[in-house]
Amino acid sequence: MNNQELNVGEYVDQMALLLDLRLRNEYRDGVVANFERIKAIAQLVNSFPLPEEIEAAPIFEP
Repeated sequence: MNNQELNVGEYVDQMALLLDLRLRNEYRDGVVANFERIKAIAQLVNSFPLPEEIEAAPIFEP
């Protein structure tokens, strides 16, 4: 993974274009704010170190 910082506003604009989603201007700031929150949560999860010997379970059983 590279160390480039994600521009969330640009990401939202590009994904809306890609998905042909007509994102109205009055909702864009809220969508960007939610993606900023998602990004912060993902960074927390991705920064958690996992041991090399851990294996993915083939079936999830709660």
